[in-house]
Amino acid sequence: MGAGAFRGSPSIQNPLVTQAAMSLLSITYGIFLLSILGIYWTREERSLRLGILLIASIVFYLSQQLQYLPLLLAITLATFYMGLAIGAPLDWRIPDEKWQAAQEAWNQRRSRLLWVGIILNILLLLGFKYLPFLLSSVGVIAQAPALQTSADWIDEQVIAPLGLSYFMFECMAYLIDVYRGAPATPNLLQFSSFKLFFPKILSGPIVRFHQVEQQFQTLIAPRMDQVLDGLWLIAWGAMKKLLLADHIATFVNLSFDNIERAGSGDLWLATFAYGLQLYLDFSGYVDVARGSATLLGFELPRNFDAPYFASSIADFWRRWHMTLGDWLRNYLYFPLGGSRKSLARTCLNLVIVMAIAGIWHDAGWGFIIWGLIHGVALALHRLTDAQSNAMPKLQDFWRSPLGVVLSWLITQFTVFGAWLFFRLPNPQDFGLALQRLFGHVADIQFGQKIYLETLGLDRFHLALWLLGLFGLMGATYGIQRSLKLQLNWHFKVCLVPVFLFLAWLLAPENSLPYIYFDF
Repeated sequence: MGAGAFRGSPSIQNPLVTQAAMSLLSITYGIFLLSILGIYWTREERSLRLGILLIASIVFYLSQQLQYLPLLLAITLATFYMGLAIGAPLDWRIPDEKWQAAQEAWNQRRSRLLWVGIILNILLLLGFKYLPFLLSSVGVIAQAPALQTSADWIDEQVIAPLGLSYFMFECMAYLIDVYRGAPATPNLLQFSSFKLFFPKILSGPIVRFHQVEQQFQTLIAPRMDQVLDGLWLIAWGAMKKLLLADHIATFVNLSFDNIERAGSGDLWLATFAYGLQLYLDFSGYVDVARGSATLLGFELPRNFDAPYFASSIADFWRRWHMTLGDWLRNYLYFPLGGSRKSLARTCLNLVIVMAIAGIWHDAGWGFIIWGLIHGVALALHRLTDAQSNAMPKLQDFWRSPLGVVLSWLITQFTVFGAWLFFRLPNPQDFGLALQRLFGHVADIQFGQKIYLETLGLDRFHLALWLLGLFGLMGATYGIQRSLKLQLNWHFKVCLVPVFLFLAWLLAPENSLPYIYFDF
């Protein structure tokens, strides 16, 4: 590559036109969904509907990764039968004198089964997602080139199954819930339909089986207003992904692919733009997934609630990737002791949980640093809360308008700053970006090639456009929260086809896969 060449992301065709896999925003997926709905709702028997749902989910995953479907089916079967074994009751016919010993043996057996299930899930994640990273890291520390060679070979030859992290987290949640006393389902068809449910299998949201078990038992057809809500979610998700996130991605990718040529202002703007892209991309996917599920008669949990308008880092994690936050609280933070012990232990628990959250996303030092930044921020927030409770004047300040604005600014600076490591997990990349964050002027051709020739905007006007989008998001959030205003069905009926048409018409030529497909 010559010195004057610019690196860019590979060209990917518009997902609404054609893709090898069945994207949730492809015409192929639209035809697929309509076909399944037509067959699904014309059958009255619950078992037939579940069977249709299971077959549809299998076909959908086959269109993504044919080679890994047997693995997911095997994991589903193992989780189902392990849940039955963990949930099997103690035989009530045991004589009283043997009851205590039998109960201890029963508890030990259930505990062993639970740990076997958890360890198997973790080993699968380690094998597919983290083995190259571990081998590479050990190879660097031990100065063993053979380990680095092995890591490179595994990284090139082995592709992790799509949706593996979400799939495993749901399996572990189910086994832990059954161990804690929730009933294990005896219906394999129902459990398989839940585990492989095609709207959520690739990128969530993370759903706990007992949250939606009743929905899989009843399979109630959606009302007309629910059908409209489902279509609205799909159309709104398409707008966020194709019309906004993918256009922002053009600037983000070109900037981070050419760090050595970008100036400090370009990297700050690209980091801010990436935060917007990530939110719009991921929340757009979840909207389409939830809309598809609604048309099938299911309500999946929300995953976002205006996270960039949270005024504390703790509030941010109650609004961002909400199902992941729920999983981390219930299955990591609380078992570690939560906030029931000392303040120091609480802060340590927060750091540990968020470090694991970083590693969960993918193997890379950038993800670990991202998680640690959030963990330390949460710990500092807890310490500040404790100090404020002991000092009424400090507490009054943080509750004042000035304190709320300052808290929001600190929170969002932390969140957006941490996205740099999330976008550039390789130490060489984020190291170079950090070096160029202050006092560096862009290469003379950078502005010409990226802003004017590619985007048709200079940096100042692009920044205004991004800030205007952020302000529009804030205004929408403020209106919804303060005035409780929502679009009525008349507007939604009119806007659904308009949004879908605009998403199809104005999507960039180089539209990208969903970011969270990588995790």
